[in-house]
Amino acid sequence: MILETERLILREMTKEDYPPLAQILQDREAMFAYEHAFSDEETQAWLNRMLERYRTDGYGLWAVVCKETGEMIGQGGLTRQRAEEREVLEIGYLFQRKHWKQGYAIEAARACKAYAFETLNADEVFSIVRDNNIASMNVAIRNGMTIRCRFTKHYYDMDMPHYAFSIRKEQYFAGK
Repeated sequence: MILETERLILREMTKEDYPPLAQILQDREAMFAYEHAFSDEETQAWLNRMLERYRTDGYGLWAVVCKETGEMIGQGGLTRQRAEEREVLEIGYLFQRKHWKQGYAIEAARACKAYAFETLNADEVFSIVRDNNIASMNVAIRNGMTIRCRFTKHYYDMDMPHYAFSIRKEQYFAGK
């Protein structure tokens, strides 16, 4: 276990987490901000990338497990991402659609923010959100973040506008 909240446990994913991960990544509606659902090969590559990130960075997107059911309902955690021309520490989250609008994303995101500042001693943490993903923008705002910039990512032969939201360490500790 990496993190625990009132309703959730965040832990490293394992190869056995492929089925619940595929429920998210292969759901076209859940993946609307990516403009496509993942294939089996893309899903496996995603999982392999997270397992490698745990080894190289010490963190990544973790399995988000509902304490009540023991079910992996999503993934959330920290990764290194590009925002404009710099590398940033990002809080990311993706959940199975049946678990949307229940407060799980903000619960996991807040725990990841605390981990970034209190454990990793980060100076700033971001959430990079596609410009059409209002729900994720609202999570970033509820997590105390403000828009720092707008930029375009080129992904799957498409230009996709994104917002980089962030909160700085001093803002986090001032709000505690």
